[in-house]
Amino acid sequence: MLQNHLLMIVHRIPYPPDKGDKIRSFHEFHYLREQGWRIHLCTFIDDPADIAYVKTLSNQCESSSFFRLRRIPQKAAMLWALLRGRPLTVGAFFKKAALDYVRRVLRDYPIRAVLCFSSPMAEYVFQCPELRHCINTPNPTNSMNSTNPTGSPTLVMDLIDVDSDKWRQYASQADPFRRFIYQLESRRLAAYETRIVSSFDATVTVSHAEASLLRRISGVGPKVYGVPNGVDTDFFHPSHERPSPAQGGHSYRTLVFCGLMDYPPNVDAVVWFAKEVLPALRQRLGDVCFRIVGARPSKEVESLQTIPGVEVLGRVEDVRPHVWGADVSVAPIRIARGIQNKVLEAMAMAKPVVATNEAFEGLDAIPGEDLLVTKADSKAFAEAVAGLCTDKDRVALMGRNARKAVLSKYSWENHLKPLNDLLQDKTI
Repeated sequence: MLQNHLLMIVHRIPYPPDKGDKIRSFHEFHYLREQGWRIHLCTFIDDPADIAYVKTLSNQCESSSFFRLRRIPQKAAMLWALLRGRPLTVGAFFKKAALDYVRRVLRDYPIRAVLCFSSPMAEYVFQCPELRHCINTPNPTNSMNSTNPTGSPTLVMDLIDVDSDKWRQYASQADPFRRFIYQLESRRLAAYETRIVSSFDATVTVSHAEASLLRRISGVGPKVYGVPNGVDTDFFHPSHERPSPAQGGHSYRTLVFCGLMDYPPNVDAVVWFAKEVLPALRQRLGDVCFRIVGARPSKEVESLQTIPGVEVLGRVEDVRPHVWGADVSVAPIRIARGIQNKVLEAMAMAKPVVATNEAFEGLDAIPGEDLLVTKADSKAFAEAVAGLCTDKDRVALMGRNARKAVLSKYSWENHLKPLNDLLQDKTI
């Protein structure tokens, strides 16, 4: 039987699934293995703690290569990219040794498809002589594989989010110098994303809303698809022994936020909530605790512990007990693209969620029934949270609705089937 060999180029090691992009790449990796793909993995490590997982992943691959990203060389590469008129993120993730591995795999194995995960990984296609004949002629009317010779690998990009728009949002809240850099990066990434969509056989994003945005930016419609995230509902389940919000002799309401805490949108979210929303909640409800759970808290996040009621827990072995023990999971995101996994996971655990419109975008759920959605206004957000905290019946009903919505709409297997079809050069 003909074996399906897949070259998978991922910007961050797809294990452990402890942040948004790694959750998605982790499930793609394992789903595609289950579909019979023999995976050749080229990936990068930016967190020394992740080195411990290299053997676990390499044992599941036909071949693999892992490359360390160190801060100083990466910054230098970004500066060089800036001076050359390239996107900073492309410079940050390009290594000649990784390109050499990609070329070696293409020479030594009958690669049927190439899956790039995140826009900077496209550079390994654009700079690879063995793949130049596969790249489609930039033409907005191209349909899938319209210019690829028979037998050439199918090229699929998982862009995840439209990062050019994320940088545009960063710029809107930055100081003048950073605003200039962020706006420049946004423009360069938009052009790079358009090149990707034109050149690859198919490009997928994390939501249908992101796909629509990408079609508008690139002007290339037929080859862009929304492939939403799923949720591992067996792992993220309601607690069988629901912790009480009154613990250790204290009776207070607990709010939780989970996420990587050096990621700018998450930093902005918790800083805004702690400074602008929490004081109003404490004034209305009394002793309210806001727990921030997530690895690598920035100095700005750490400094929030001086605010009454704020606890910064940093990296934890398992986020679930902290969500189970909270009255409400909050998603005060003001800068957002794609799907917020933290929202879906809390909903899967039957935890009521209060989210901004930005955090809700791209989710298939009913506001007011499955979760509460409000504008990113401190007064409106505080009112929404306080209303839930004082209505136990509504909390219980919303939790049940949230779990039901995730179970019915967010199966990883169902969501990733289109990706597998695209890799096999099938119409979806």
